[in-house]
Amino acid sequence: MNKLALLFALIFSSITHAWTIDGVGDFKFEQASDRVYVMHGPIASPNEQNYGFMNNPIFIEGDNGLIVIDPGSSKFVGDNILKEVKKISSKPVVAVINTHVHGDHWLANHAIKDKYPDAKFYAHMNMIREAEYGEAQRWIKTYSDITDKAKGTIAVIPTYSIGHKDTLTIEGQKFIIHSPLPSSHSSSDIMIEHVNSKTLFTGDNAFTDRMGRFDGQSNMLDNIKILDYAKNLTIDTYVPGHGYSGAVTQAIDPYLNYLKIIEQESRKGYEEDLADYEIKPFADKHLAEYRDWSGYDEQLGKHINKMLLEIEALDL
Repeated sequence: MNKLALLFALIFSSITHAWTIDGVGDFKFEQASDRVYVMHGPIASPNEQNYGFMNNPIFIEGDNGLIVIDPGSSKFVGDNILKEVKKISSKPVVAVINTHVHGDHWLANHAIKDKYPDAKFYAHMNMIREAEYGEAQRWIKTYSDITDKAKGTIAVIPTYSIGHKDTLTIEGQKFIIHSPLPSSHSSSDIMIEHVNSKTLFTGDNAFTDRMGRFDGQSNMLDNIKILDYAKNLTIDTYVPGHGYSGAVTQAIDPYLNYLKIIEQESRKGYEEDLADYEIKPFADKHLAEYRDWSGYDEQLGKHINKMLLEIEALDL
């Protein structure tokens, strides 16, 4: 093939094998490990321009069907994810696993249910309960307010409950569920180990290149314990909920080290009776490598405040 033909082939391939979001980027599935494909979504917070799409959808190719993890934030996003899946495999989706209740990860279940009505949907019992008791509609409203593309999305809540150390064997692929603590990023988190490829899908227990949020049901100290737990598993590839995948040094250590610095500086501040805003500049001095992470300026003070409250609660 001559150079011109090769260039044309590469350009054509990039166009046909990517979902192009104007002004945001091209998004396609990349092979992360054997039979495992990841689409690394936008790093920015959900907005009108990115259609509310921000997570890392995943699919695993089984013998006669596909297993999808966290397909995205709306039916519109899910429809586009499925178009990209089809460019790699024509097998049907037979199962969907959701890592936690936050809508950016699972509202696209609607698209899969529409196309593959016999697919089974799995999640932690707490996610199922929280979604049924109002979280589903809250998240639908959140994304519908962000972008018209999310309007019309229906909550397809998982019906199969899974928890710590449960195993699933689907189309020749074995999965182990890890959820050793009651809360970390949320109160409904699971991490999913794909035994065949030694890959761990962490959900939002891990991030790269962007900061996580911690709401009232989260626990930052336990998030640290969860990531230390994840490091002790026999894993080759880690896939975070947001940001790029890789070995433990690429996909786990950066966020874990960030959280440990926040804990260390918050403990020092607590002992010296400092307020969160007084601790912030001391923490910032140790976090130079994180300042370009999406959400750093917005979240740093909130993270210190949250950590300080958790440390204080341990003393009560």
